[in-house]
Amino acid sequence: MKFVEILAGNTSKIHHHYYQYIGSRKVRKTWWRKLLILWVAFGTLVSLWFFWYLRSQAMEKRKETLANMCDERARMLQDQFNVSMNHVQAMSILISTFHHGKKPSAIDQETFAKYTERTAFERPLTSGVAYAVRVLHSEREQFEKQQGWTIKKMTPVNKDEYNPEELEPSPIQQEYAPVIFAQDTVAHVISLDMMSGKEDRENVLRARALGKGVLTAPFGLIKSNRLGVILTFAVYKRDLPSNATPEERIQATDGYLGGVFDIESLVEKLLQQLASKQTIYVNVFDTTNISNPISMYGTNVSDTGLHHVSPLNFGDPSRKHEMRCRFKQKQPWQILAISTSFGIFVITLLVGHIFHATVNRIAKVEDDYHEMSELKRRAEAADVAKSQFLATVSHEIRTPMNGVLGMLDMLMDTILDVTQQDYVRTAQASGKALVSLINAVLDQAKIESGKLELEAVHFDLRAILDDVLSLFSGKSQEKGLELAVYISEKVPETLIGDPGRFRQIITNLMGNSIKFTEKGHIFVTVHLVEEVMESIGVETEPSSKDTLSGLDVADRNRSWEGFRTTSQMVGLSESITLIVSVEDTGVGIPLEAQSRIFTPFMQVGPSISRIHGGTGIGLSISKCLVNLMNGEIGFNSIPRVGSTFTFTAVFSNGCSNPNEQQINSWSKSEFRGMQAIIVDPRPVRAEVSRYHMQRLGMHVEIVPNLTNTFSMLSNGSKAVHMILIEEEVWDKDLSSSALFVYKLRTVDHKIPWKLFLLANSIGGSRGISCPPVITKPLRVSMLAASLQRAMGGNKSNAKNGEIPKLSLSKLLVGRKILVVDDNNVNLRVAAGALKKYGAEVVCADSGRKAISLLKPPHTFDACFMDIQMPEMDGFEATRTIREMEYNVNNLIQHGKLFDT
Repeated sequence: MKFVEILAGNTSKIHHHYYQYIGSRKVRKTWWRKLLILWVAFGTLVSLWFFWYLRSQAMEKRKETLANMCDERARMLQDQFNVSMNHVQAMSILISTFHHGKKPSAIDQETFAKYTERTAFERPLTSGVAYAVRVLHSEREQFEKQQGWTIKKMTPVNKDEYNPEELEPSPIQQEYAPVIFAQDTVAHVISLDMMSGKEDRENVLRARALGKGVLTAPFGLIKSNRLGVILTFAVYKRDLPSNATPEERIQATDGYLGGVFDIESLVEKLLQQLASKQTIYVNVFDTTNISNPISMYGTNVSDTGLHHVSPLNFGDPSRKHEMRCRFKQKQPWQILAISTSFGIFVITLLVGHIFHATVNRIAKVEDDYHEMSELKRRAEAADVAKSQFLATVSHEIRTPMNGVLGMLDMLMDTILDVTQQDYVRTAQASGKALVSLINAVLDQAKIESGKLELEAVHFDLRAILDDVLSLFSGKSQEKGLELAVYISEKVPETLIGDPGRFRQIITNLMGNSIKFTEKGHIFVTVHLVEEVMESIGVETEPSSKDTLSGLDVADRNRSWEGFRTTSQMVGLSESITLIVSVEDTGVGIPLEAQSRIFTPFMQVGPSISRIHGGTGIGLSISKCLVNLMNGEIGFNSIPRVGSTFTFTAVFSNGCSNPNEQQINSWSKSEFRGMQAIIVDPRPVRAEVSRYHMQRLGMHVEIVPNLTNTFSMLSNGSKAVHMILIEEEVWDKDLSSSALFVYKLRTVDHKIPWKLFLLANSIGGSRGISCPPVITKPLRVSMLAASLQRAMGGNKSNAKNGEIPKLSLSKLLVGRKILVVDDNNVNLRVAAGALKKYGAEVVCADSGRKAISLLKPPHTFDACFMDIQMPEMDGFEATRTIREMEYNVNNLIQHGKLFDT
């Protein structure tokens, strides 16, 4: 049915194009009729071709089956014949050793008969074995007296008429080969002269000359008169060399050992072992004379079409044999080919009927098409108007908001009392919240219209995450949350991508975590995707001891279960695929709400916006941004335990040399090469502290408690510059902590070490001997500033955890800057901000005035120009200014104008 639907859809398209280019109202029925006839003819040819193809495939499969069955039977017959032949040859050596090699002989007829009977299973295809001794004519009389019987002539007779006493004596000849030992199954051949039979005589002469086993042509066996062959081996004297000539072999011949093969019964016995023997006819032929092959087994059957020939090798190169196989039944009807061909023919007729019915509905379809086209045109026009409206509203809303925030910022630089400062800060926070909301709504609009594009610039991932930590540090300290970031050392220092959008994703995820987490921690980790995939089979369920704060968390491994495989996620060699996880111990997401978590403007419940605020589009925007970065996003959340959001993003490696990846702006800091000890019982938290210390170039060791720390320091094996103690360790027992500080003073050490406390907040009662506090979350710049103050390298009075601000009031002294904007408020804000740094500012309210002011030569050092302005926008004005500069430069280069 799906095939029919596709054909019907294509037919509709054909009809539409026909009416578009030939005529929309009158249908030329003759053309449609011819096209319908061609379609039916084509379908008929296709159905016939399918019938031929499937029938030929079935025929090939039938041939292959017959060949496999025939080759299997030929191989089994050949293998069992070789086994029998090898055993007959072994018996010839046994007779040479124990009959001719011992005086008196160790073998007689009774011994030979018992031995051959017991070893018959080792010759699966032989009907019997007999030994004929070589007797010269001069030895005949003595031999016959010794044996007590006369050497008889070999004469084939019927089974019922066979009587050894009635056989004629062998005629006089140069030598004889009478049978003296025989297996009980062929005991009737004893005394018969093998040299008196034509086939046997040729076989004996060839066997002793060649020194190998030889076969006779098929002939009727004595007594049974069934068709068979005899395999003959010559028995030589034991001292015959291996490289003897044919004459030497003839002289050294003592006798002949023959194995009798009743071909019909033996092949029938072999076929009985196969379950599928009834499905094919088997014929075995002696093809030594290719023009007149001798049938050794099988019956003449009517031709069933297929036949297969498998060659047989019985060890005698002078005899050729083959097995011919045919199926007993003719090939059955090809139901599949017939049904498929018939089905295609029926489908052809059905499609033809649909085709014919569609012609009658074209007029209505065409009218509907025109109507839908008009609706589509209106929808596209509305979408364009919406985009233009959003762009205009974006500019018109942001312009006054920037003026408000700018004026508030300038107001903060004036002399205000405490109440006034609080009012201004509240207004600033509200304005920034409004700008964030506007940005989120505009981003969502851009995403829906497909106009959101990413930058490709160099950026420092670690610096961005330090900035995000600084953004949320205040809220985390207010709530008493552990906030931390860990980036794998395998992640390059510099990446190429869109840092702003990456920051936006991290900010959205961390903002949600801060919002919904009241205790515990928020932990951000960044790894290469290869690292995480390699550890999937190794990591186990996380326990509370393995987390940042000691609380249970949602397993991060489950947050990327639906992601693509490693080979699909990892792109070209220069691409870097990051996997970022944001883990929190918040309230979690209810199970019924997890399916709609990425839906725009959807929240977990109606009370969320009232309690926590927000619009519900942050995660939707994050998901779209992750998709633009060729990544995926997922989460694992457990109610009342926490949530873990994980996303991947693809960037380019910004380090041209792999060795540059570990070099950062702090690699040449004053702390490089220093030794530090971190005292922390939690491995994850200690690794985060080590990560930030190592970014400053320090060597760090982790110790779980103060006792072990004192033992390490008292040994004096390493020079330690500083000791950082986790707040949990210090507050656990203040008396023990004070004792530890006291004992440290008694230790003799060459380098004076500094003691620090790592805490989530500055406040708290920690005792009189409490060391300087480094507040979390740790950032490399904050950590460096704190250590510099403690080590005496920075004497400023900046607050703990902040980088001292440089004096920038004279940064732009002597600089003349032009500011161009059609909004007077923006002009005042920009001018006030630049004048604060000592610049001379000139304002212009249009692009044309900017062109007149910047006409060469001019005295301006820089120009800040608005993009959207009436009459002439910023792009056109800038383009005109560049053209003027280009023309002046050309005149100077050609000497037509002197550079002043």
